[in-house]
Amino acid sequence: MFGLGFPEIALIGGIALVVLGPKKLPALAASLGTGLREFRKGVQGMQENQRRDAETRPPGTGSPADS
Repeated sequence: MFGLGFPEIALIGGIALVVLGPKKLPALAASLGTGLREFRKGVQGMQENQRRDAETRPPGTGSPADS
């Protein structure tokens, strides 16, 4: 994951704890998790639309971007 190991992640978490404080950090983590979940759902929806379009396109017509 981006070449980050446990020591780097622990350092980032420690800095975030010092900067944000123990009261704001859980709320930030929750909102970050919610945002990441919504992003993944959006990407999954786009992939599903592309797959569905590719299945309904007649063979040999290529992608819409080719025309």
